[in-house]
Amino acid sequence: MTKPVLLLLLAAAAALADDDRFTGELDNAARVASVMLDGDVCRNIVTARAMDYMFRDDPEDRFLGGDNYEVNYAAFDSAKKTLIRISRLVSFPADANLWMPVPGHPDKIRVVIRNVHELSQFWPWGALYQNMIPEMKIVLETGRRVTVAQKPGWVSVLAPVWDSLGDVVAVVEVASQRQLDSHENVK
Repeated sequence: MTKPVLLLLLAAAAALADDDRFTGELDNAARVASVMLDGDVCRNIVTARAMDYMFRDDPEDRFLGGDNYEVNYAAFDSAKKTLIRISRLVSFPADANLWMPVPGHPDKIRVVIRNVHELSQFWPWGALYQNMIPEMKIVLETGRRVTVAQKPGWVSVLAPVWDSLGDVVAVVEVASQRQLDSHENVK
């Protein structure tokens, strides 16, 4: 084997090992998130009043739903702190975000907590709720972690959050970009 071919093979092997480490760290953090987040607490984050305003339309106030996003602070703070700690399990900038299905709307999901770097493959800036992506539905139905790399350079590991009855009630997205652009994600 010639020296240039050998060097090319070594470079490819190193890139693959780095890719495995990147995805592996995100997967490990997502596995920990499944154990550490309390689904009963997560269910109590968004108030009933905020849920009611989410689907209201008012021609006088187009920001009605977003302006009335209200949380139970103890539940929110507990989950937010846990998610921040989980994102620190990764050796590069990453976020752990909490997604929950919208009651009464089986095809909709909402991001309940976003974190430090505003990293998510799935959240369109400013949306209170959106269509559920198929991979989130798989996590909610099966309780298995799913790795998603839809956008070039992005990796998200989706993990289930269980309540005390063993039901999957939420999805954690542990996400990062291989090449971070500090201005792209913060609008």
